Amino acid sequence: MSQRILLVDDERDFAQGLARLIGAGFAEAECLLAGSAAEALEQLGGGEVGLMLTDLRMPGQDGQELLRQALELDPGLTVIMLTGHGSVEAAVAALKAGAYDFLTKPVDKAELYRAVGRGLDRARLLGENSALRELARRPELDRSLVGASPAMQRLKEAIAAVAASDYTVLVRGESGTGKELVAASIHRLSPRSARPFVTVNCPAIPEHLLESELFGHVKGAFTGADKARRGLFVAAQGGTILLDEIGDIPMSVQTKLLRVLQEHEVRPVGSSDTARVDVRILASTNQDLEARIQGGLFRQDLFYRLNVLTVSSPPLRERREDIPLLAAFFLDQACREMKLPQKSLGPEVVACLAARPWPGNVRELQNLVRRLAVFCPSGQVDMPHLRQAGGGVADCCAAGQGEPLAPYKQAKAHVLDEFTRRYVEQVLEKTGGNVSEAARVSGLERVSLQKILRRLGVSGRRGAGG
Repeated sequence: MSQRILLVDDERDFAQGLARLIGAGFAEAECLLAGSAAEALEQLGGGEVGLMLTDLRMPGQDGQELLRQALELDPGLTVIMLTGHGSVEAAVAALKAGAYDFLTKPVDKAELYRAVGRGLDRARLLGENSALRELARRPELDRSLVGASPAMQRLKEAIAAVAASDYTVLVRGESGTGKELVAASIHRLSPRSARPFVTVNCPAIPEHLLESELFGHVKGAFTGADKARRGLFVAAQGGTILLDEIGDIPMSVQTKLLRVLQEHEVRPVGSSDTARVDVRILASTNQDLEARIQGGLFRQDLFYRLNVLTVSSPPLRERREDIPLLAAFFLDQACREMKLPQKSLGPEVVACLAARPWPGNVRELQNLVRRLAVFCPSGQVDMPHLRQAGGGVADCCAAGQGEPLAPYKQAKAHVLDEFTRRYVEQVLEKTGGNVSEAARVSGLERVSLQKILRRLGVSGRRGAGG
């Protein structure tokens, strides 16, 4: 799509000459011709054009009106205006209306190539970004990776980007951040999604059995091997294998794993034959692999083979605004698992949960919410239930650092202010400080948002019309 160029000019000979000129400089591009604005809009309706060059002055609808209607159809369309009546005023008007560039007739070849080259690059980037955003919004990610914070949006976009390739991915993050869920999401969005997804918990398998588990063994290979067994790499044929917590595997297995990554073949224990495998490898770790390399505990060449693409799963402290959503999700999940009536979290409980340090990340939050579902007999989880479940006010407001316990109302107000401050700062960062746009994104009235900003001493700039 991004390599399709629509040339719009009522002078057919000029348009054909322009198409030949562009074709000579951009062999990968396909030029379409339209003799009027109406014909151009019809072709644009198919949604298969990345760049449009249009004459400014044409009978009937002129290029300025075509520009307006074309951008309504496709706001991401890249448009270059052409005219034999060039002027500063016309150029400024076209650029203000959304044109990407402006050229005058007769067209200089070097200027044309420069403008078309930049226009095609822009169209390609916009197309790729749109595709990534669409992948990141797919339900598969929403069901498994709960959260709408900037950190989670970046994670979902990264997952969508790496899923489209077949390269090895290293998923890094602290314990409890959901690295296995990240890997599963990469597989579900990949072209291998219909094939097996095999997870290997490397530290859970004894060293003397790990090689056999991964690569298989032949009958009689070792004591107890009374029959041949295919390994997990063969079991994942055509699909994806996740080597969970790969930083903990022994050096002897690292050496054999390197061969799989290099040669795409495995050798079962006790066999002299190898078998080809078509498997995408994902690996996860909470270890500092660079430090383990320095300590002689991890092979540097294996690290380079694994670290082709990297996705980092953010800790919960970097996505605190997701805590209310996560807690509500886990509570609903726990109630369904235990066949209990649905419950809700009281506002004080939500504020308290949002203030906790969560060293165990999402897994720690999930376990606490499961306890809340058990200890709360009513329809709403309140502070007494939180204390009973082991997540009391002292843990929340003092953040486990031995700070003096503030009065309840003061502590609650502090927690809510901190949450609000983090939220509005992130919204303003996302909108470039535009208060009007920040109000739209957050769902707040602009006046209400301005009051919050003044109260918290957060600065923003006024948007257009704001």
